[in-house]
Amino acid sequence: MASVAQNAIDAISQGSLYALFALGVALIFGIMRLVNFAHGELITGGAYALVLVSGPPLVVRVIATLVAVVVLALLLERVAFRPVRGADPSTLLVTSFAVSYVLQNLAILIFGSVPRSTDLSTALNHSVAIGSIDVPKLELVTIAVTLVLLGGLAAFLERTTLGVQMRAAAEDFDMARLLGVRANLVIAAAFGIAGLLAGVAATLLVAQTGTVTATMGLTPVIFGFIATILGGMGSLSGAVLGGFVVGALGVVLQATLPLDVRPYRDAFVFAAVIAMLVARPHGLVVARSAARRV
Repeated sequence: MASVAQNAIDAISQGSLYALFALGVALIFGIMRLVNFAHGELITGGAYALVLVSGPPLVVRVIATLVAVVVLALLLERVAFRPVRGADPSTLLVTSFAVSYVLQNLAILIFGSVPRSTDLSTALNHSVAIGSIDVPKLELVTIAVTLVLLGGLAAFLERTTLGVQMRAAAEDFDMARLLGVRANLVIAAAFGIAGLLAGVAATLLVAQTGTVTATMGLTPVIFGFIATILGGMGSLSGAVLGGFVVGALGVVLQATLPLDVRPYRDAFVFAAVIAMLVARPHGLVVARSAARRV
């Protein structure tokens, strides 16, 4: 029972991290129909910000990191994506790949290809005893932070004017503009929130691994994209659900697969995702915009 409880907490923690990855991807896709693969470089930027801001207390470092990533996200929206906003979706996709490639190489040029280390995990590497199991403090922090962010985002989308406008734009962007929704403000807000989520994800990821590399954002954005597809493209709740499902699958397979097969765990995760999509091609949660097309 202790092993089952430990694996359950690990699955929730990993799923929480994947949910943050997926939510940042889904938020931009819902409004712009853009699969923003440069979202991974926002995570990388946040990780390097933690390396650069190494002197102040932890709270100051985290706040500075979040501000830096939000500013970077808004800058990318203004410089890279706004000029091609009305272009074909394939053009937007190529643009996101190009931005990702440029930022990766810029990071290598500035910081080098050698991994950097941080002391961020020293404050969170202790365990907390819950009954008969020892739970890493980082896992509890990851779960708590994710729940707070999900609740805050839900309240923002439901109870604020800008949030309602973002939901309207996600359902029918052209109609929302005809009704007076300001496109620049809504899209900038979406990028800003995605940057905030990326900054939080970067902080938790660096605290988990202790190292920073120029390509560390690649894996999170891939898993975030997969979770978004599994949950249902265009559905924020589906992206969160997909993130938890993918994270839980990884932990369960890691605990149950034979030792000689565990290096291929991700292949089993992707196979399971494919099987789910065969059963539900539109994802676990069908967005309203997608439901109208079915």
